[in-house]
Amino acid sequence: MTRKPDLKNIEKVAAVVPAAGAGLRMGGESAKQFLDLNGTPLLAITLRPFETCQAIQAVILVVPPDAIEYCRNEIVKKFKLKKIKDVLPGGKRRQDSVRLGLEAVEEEYNLVLIHDGARPLIDETLINRIIQTAKENRAVITGMPAKETVKEVNHLTEVTKTYRREKIWLIQTPQVFRRSDIIEGHRRAYEENWEEVTDDSLLLERLGIPVKVIQGSEKNIKVTTPYDFKLAQILLGRGFAF
Repeated sequence: MTRKPDLKNIEKVAAVVPAAGAGLRMGGESAKQFLDLNGTPLLAITLRPFETCQAIQAVILVVPPDAIEYCRNEIVKKFKLKKIKDVLPGGKRRQDSVRLGLEAVEEEYNLVLIHDGARPLIDETLINRIIQTAKENRAVITGMPAKETVKEVNHLTEVTKTYRREKIWLIQTPQVFRRSDIIEGHRRAYEENWEEVTDDSLLLERLGIPVKVIQGSEKNIKVTTPYDFKLAQILLGRGFAF
């Protein structure tokens, strides 16, 4: 039986922001995280709440290898993001980029928050809420209850199973873990060649660690397609993000 640790006095929190994807589904020349979103690079908007949130002490940013200098000059320096301790080159897959970012988090940080660089509508309220929950739970993720019925299909797109909607959650980031736990999960995945991991909490599940889900935000969308980008423009224009 896994013993639940006492997390009440944990104070040091570092954020790892993977933003090393190519953004191929956007169809543009630039990676989606660097697109101009209402006058500001999307990635800079994502990082703002982590800069102003007092619960976060450090940020590790992981970007494409050929974008490091651009990010240091046009994102970090230009927008005065003083909490960013390092800008690192990412790997081929998201899980590789997260692992590389985790390796740069110093031992003094008890908790690590992971947030997708392509989710620019995150706000301090959600960041603070998940960190507070992580003081009482070993691993915490955000998500939204499914509104539509979810079905599983085969290679012929024939339905093979229908899930009970009330048990389905659509998972988001941020996600918060004990530093030692998430590093161990990524180490195991790397050394044992686990299949591609699109959600970091899956690693904790495989280690037998309970994962708590709290409600995220409907506006906390991941910008993946041109439609997502347009929606983010509208939401930002209406002041729904901080």
